[in-house]
Amino acid sequence: MPTPDFVLDLRRFVGTRPLPLVGVTAVVLHDDRVLLGRRSDNGALTPVTGIVDPGEEPADAAVRETLEEAGVACRAERLAWVHQIPRVTYENGDQSDYLDLTFRCRFVSGEPYPADGEMSEVGWYALDALPALQLSDDMRGRIQAALREEDVARFEGGR
Repeated sequence: MPTPDFVLDLRRFVGTRPLPLVGVTAVVLHDDRVLLGRRSDNGALTPVTGIVDPGEEPADAAVRETLEEAGVACRAERLAWVHQIPRVTYENGDQSDYLDLTFRCRFVSGEPYPADGEMSEVGWYALDALPALQLSDDMRGRIQAALREEDVARFEGGR
């Protein structure tokens, strides 16, 4: 899915200046596996990620993005991690500051496939295979936060 219309509308006013956005990461678990996909834009292996639409509940955004990107229905179980991602500068010069809300989600139904083209491949990966996978430290941290059995979210900062 391309850049959301509301972001394009905002860009008409702010140009390429940093735009604060709320993003979600859906770490979808199914038995002893996690849903991961290879991003079409950079080839990175990641859980499902996306931007929260105006007025949308973040947990609903995680569920929506999972269905849109991977064709999988899930249920958000809990907020696992809240953290600010370092500023992203895109090839066209646009800058974004994402506050990421990582959710632990549980599989409901569906067979994973790259539904909207944001991912070139999507599938289930064994949790015990995670150490060998090429994941960024940030994505690995998001998955680990969701795997914790504690019922509290991890927060950065607050010093």
